[in-house]
Amino acid sequence: MKLTIERTALLKSLSHVQSVVERRSTIPILSNVRIEATSAGQVRLTATDMDLAIVAAAPANVARAGATTTSAHTLYDIVRKLPEGSQLEFTPGGNDGRLVLRSGRAKYELPCLPVEDFPVMAEGELPYEFSLPAADLKRLIAKTRFAISTEETRYYLNGIYLHAAAVEGQGRLRAVATDGHRLARVDVALPDGAAGMPGVIVPRKAVGELAKLIEETDGAVTVALSESKIRFGFGGATLTSKLIDGAFPDYERVIPTGNDKRVVVGNRELREAVDRVSTISMEKSRAIKLAISKGKLVISAASPEAGSGVEELDAAYDDVPLEIGFNARYILDMTDQVEGKEITFMLSDTASPTLVQDAADDSGVFVIMPMRV
Repeated sequence: MKLTIERTALLKSLSHVQSVVERRSTIPILSNVRIEATSAGQVRLTATDMDLAIVAAAPANVARAGATTTSAHTLYDIVRKLPEGSQLEFTPGGNDGRLVLRSGRAKYELPCLPVEDFPVMAEGELPYEFSLPAADLKRLIAKTRFAISTEETRYYLNGIYLHAAAVEGQGRLRAVATDGHRLARVDVALPDGAAGMPGVIVPRKAVGELAKLIEETDGAVTVALSESKIRFGFGGATLTSKLIDGAFPDYERVIPTGNDKRVVVGNRELREAVDRVSTISMEKSRAIKLAISKGKLVISAASPEAGSGVEELDAAYDDVPLEIGFNARYILDMTDQVEGKEITFMLSDTASPTLVQDAADDSGVFVIMPMRV
């Protein structure tokens, strides 16, 4: 294998694949990136942790096709620290099986492992395939991933539930995530070919990698899936992931429909006030109290160590006074999802789930559980 490549092109592809590689893998080959130079003038980089695989391609001047593997993080750190605009030359290192990297007057020799040992993640047949605008996929991920559970015992909540749904006779592609304390549900238009897809749970790590890839994509994203795997195709990169083998709970049951107490408050004002007041709340739950009465919302927190804090906001509310407690972090996460100037809370009582809505966008529904304070 012999090739020359521009630093920026290689760094972009390397940054995608190296983040999949675990820093402390017990299987040495999984710490490596597979580098394949093709006769088509392209270098293909592959990394996997056996549950997730990313392939990223970059243009290169290939003098001799071939493939090898070397440490993903070491290579990434070297390339990242080389001067911008550098030309990098990769050549074999003779009989010792090393990979030689030259750039200007710099020379690095990197140990390699046999390319035959690098695992290939078998996709199997992916019978359901469709494409959707990158902006739609980005929206589904960005507005739900904050609610993904990190509790390993309920593994079926450790991802985003992606499925086709019907809303007033219209097909929608829906993403749902919940950790039992809050829930996010967001819809976009159902793409052609997605109507018969099974409901699948995309794991948290795959969602994180997907979010990075999609930031650099403007066109359409191709999605192919089966009941056990899913593949996302971007311009120069492909992400393939195993799906979580489990049943996502019936989330519709926890979305309240009878909440009749409506509070509307400025989103930015609420976020800033909650952020300040929660400084006082020292416990892990960051508990704050909302006291709602006609025309106003009072946010408060108290702790023996840090004292107390109170802030008052104007609010549109015309019902009986109500006091309810929330985890401040959850409120802040909700305000991050709101695009309009106002955020709406639909409440029932102090112990029931609260519905949160964006006045400027009705395609997203959020639910937050209250807490005792």
